[in-house]
Amino acid sequence: METLAPASICRHVRLRTPTTRSTEFVDITDRLAALIDEARLRLGFINIQTRHTTTAVVVNEHEPLLLDDFRDLLERAAPFTRSYRHDDPARRRVNVTPGERVNGHAHCRALLLPAAVCLNVEAGRIQLGRWQRVFFVELDGPQDRELSILLAGEARP
Repeated sequence: METLAPASICRHVRLRTPTTRSTEFVDITDRLAALIDEARLRLGFINIQTRHTTTAVVVNEHEPLLLDDFRDLLERAAPFTRSYRHDDPARRRVNVTPGERVNGHAHCRALLLPAAVCLNVEAGRIQLGRWQRVFFVELDGPQDRELSILLAGEARP
């Protein structure tokens, strides 16, 4: 008797993620789970990548006081009130756009965080630990943002 190979999936999705604060941790875990379910992905991975240089994607715990601690840590690492060469129009000559935001602090903060995460999917679920959640991190908001998401693997029958 011949065994059929499982159907494979490779799907790309752009996920719009508007933000409301200058520094914000947006929990996107449930939205990702819905994409996995919609794609019928049983076994494989989901890769989540930001399309912006002043944002990030991280996995951590969703606890309000901890999220405040993360914001405080980022502020200490790259304070908004500090002077950044990137923000000096008299000195900067590259990649300058009219009406550009003062965001040197956000670029420096983004350097400390990953632009993408790749997570395993098994039995149709992201393999996160008990407290783990996936966050889109805004560092220069509020703005309308977009994530590039790739799902790949075996489909449910």
